[in-house]
Amino acid sequence: MRRLLVLALMLCAAASFAQVARPLAEDEAVERRLNAIAEELRCLVCQNESLAGSRADLALDLRRQIREQINAGRSDDEILAYMTERYGDFIRYRPPLKGTTLALWVGPFVLLAAAAGGLAWYVRRRRTRVAAPGLSPDEEARVARLLGEARDDRPA
Repeated sequence: MRRLLVLALMLCAAASFAQVARPLAEDEAVERRLNAIAEELRCLVCQNESLAGSRADLALDLRRQIREQINAGRSDDEILAYMTERYGDFIRYRPPLKGTTLALWVGPFVLLAAAAGGLAWYVRRRRTRVAAPGLSPDEEARVARLLGEARDDRPA
């Protein structure tokens, strides 16, 4: 009983020290813009995660840079252009359509078309190979004879 009382007092003491988490930015609009921009950018460490969802140290630094640029009055396009200029097109989840990124935009469709063409060729080729060969005249005569004997053996 005494242990329960001590445990309850410890929990109450711990709860009294708890504080409400403060937002990272004083302005909610800045935080929303930051998240919208960070969702468009790829974490350079994780590479399969957006900058907004990554907990890597580099991602935290990049979000801090974005926050500073928002506070400096830059537009979203200017911030995205700055990040692209500094880290390359790889940082963008949707890189701009230009000569160097054409393979990223067209490549999946070319691969899909090539796969569909290869599958159609394989099926067409296999269909001609699997076709059952016809019987020779000797085999046809033997089948006819065997079927005739089988009919004669049946009771009427």
